[in-house]
Amino acid sequence: MLDLATPLHALRGLGPKRARDLEERGLRTIEDLLFHLPFRYEDRSRFFPIASLVPGLRATVRGRVVTSVLRRTRARGLTIFEALVQDDTGSIRVIFFNQPYLRTALPAGRDVILHGEATVARYGRRGLVLQGPQFEALSDEDQEAIHTGRVVPIYARLPGLSSRAIRRLIHSVLKILPPLIPDPLPPGLSEERAFPARREAIAFAHFPPQDADLSDLNAFRSPYHRRLIFEEFFFLQLGFALSRRQREVLRAEPGLRVDDAIRARLRAALPFPLTAAQRKALKEIADDLMSGRPMNRLLQGDVGCGKTVVALLAALLAVENGHQVAFMAPTEILAEQHHRSFRVMLQGTGYAVGLLTAGVTGSARRQVVLGLRSGAIPFIVGTHALLEEDVRFSSLRLAIIDEQQRFGVAQRARLRAKGARTDVLVMTATPIPRSLALTVYGDLDLSVIDEMPPGRRPARTVVRGEESRPAVYDFLRSQVKEGRQVYVVYPLVEETDRAGLKAAVEMQGMLAHKIFPDLRVGLVHGRLKTEDRDAVMGEFVSGRLPILVATTVIEVGIDVPNATVMV
Repeated sequence: MLDLATPLHALRGLGPKRARDLEERGLRTIEDLLFHLPFRYEDRSRFFPIASLVPGLRATVRGRVVTSVLRRTRARGLTIFEALVQDDTGSIRVIFFNQPYLRTALPAGRDVILHGEATVARYGRRGLVLQGPQFEALSDEDQEAIHTGRVVPIYARLPGLSSRAIRRLIHSVLKILPPLIPDPLPPGLSEERAFPARREAIAFAHFPPQDADLSDLNAFRSPYHRRLIFEEFFFLQLGFALSRRQREVLRAEPGLRVDDAIRARLRAALPFPLTAAQRKALKEIADDLMSGRPMNRLLQGDVGCGKTVVALLAALLAVENGHQVAFMAPTEILAEQHHRSFRVMLQGTGYAVGLLTAGVTGSARRQVVLGLRSGAIPFIVGTHALLEEDVRFSSLRLAIIDEQQRFGVAQRARLRAKGARTDVLVMTATPIPRSLALTVYGDLDLSVIDEMPPGRRPARTVVRGEESRPAVYDFLRSQVKEGRQVYVVYPLVEETDRAGLKAAVEMQGMLAHKIFPDLRVGLVHGRLKTEDRDAVMGEFVSGRLPILVATTVIEVGIDVPNATVMV
């Protein structure tokens, strides 16, 4: 009998390969699938008479297939399926490309619901067409529509599964799921908050009734959504509470000592006085390190507030006590930058600062690995390379993770496990309200640096429309004339965002050849080879490259003081 714990590979029609793909995304059971909730909803419930359609109108129609034909083109080998769909008011042509199976799915005489945008035909007979609409073929046995003719859930794609396929799969699961499923919330909590039953909430979230308010659905404000949201946050907070309790009951290790000699060496490493906020954050971190209880702390502060200096002083405190420190950054560029600055700041201490990234190979890598095992390297800066199996420490006491949102919980845990009892300090420049930080990062104590060092000018943010583009280009040129440098950033939604990457490449070409033909315009993105990317960044850091077009490979924290404008 099907239940929430049933593995997905047991579902009919899914197939072992697709089940494996879903498992890699963390979806292993029926429960995982049902909690892959829609991210928005479309109202396709209102039926329009075909005769009322006009160009540009997105509408749902219901009719009958009068004729259908499948043609193949000689030029490109395309298949074109064309059907004429008719209701009591008129008819409209429907066209699909490269979907030959529709010949059997939409034969003449089949009732069908269509949802799409009416457009003027660009070839063949004149008139309106629906090109590639969402469709639902109806049979006499089952007139229930799930893709059209109702409020329709829209899902984020999964490996090998479109939103339509996910909708069909979840609908089939809900039809055979038992009417009563276990409620994981503590007894009485659902009644106390007047929550609907769990199964009812899941069914509503996936297939809301016709009278559901669309704005409430898309804002996830319905009682059914609130119940599911509460459940997710409840168990998130429960996990954090258990994690904290587990740390609290761990046997306390001897805390780090701080005597006058260590304080003097810490002060000597500082080229400038700390702000009050930096001193407060450093005290909170030092108190944790001296307590003997495992530290798990988030250090938050805007770019330029001095988080890295505070982290460096915490690292020096651990090293002065005879332990090792690992500082993990998300990219090689950031790791190398931190490595250079740490070596400068610690050059008077006699402590070695190592570097371990994917670019450190061969004998250089072996030397670093041996230095960590022997303890000869007390302070290591690196990337994900620090997590590799053969990287072992003599006495890792403090793990510092920069831009922590770029690393998962499992990666933090792997770095922590490199030591017998490792304290963890994670840093972020992402501005997070305190209440939200305590919710999302409930397993972490929070320190905030909320002031800038004296003399630091605040960043100024302005918004300009497309009509201001020439003025923006003039401003960039004036900045370069004054000796400044400029970032032009195209953020990618994902690493595989080809459209964003294409836009960045095209923008670099336009700026270099049409807008600023007399200036050098560089380009960096995640698909460049490391050595090519580093060469471009090296030119930008040195000032030889005035304008840099970049994707998200440009990280928060890249230190180019002369770059004063970001578009």
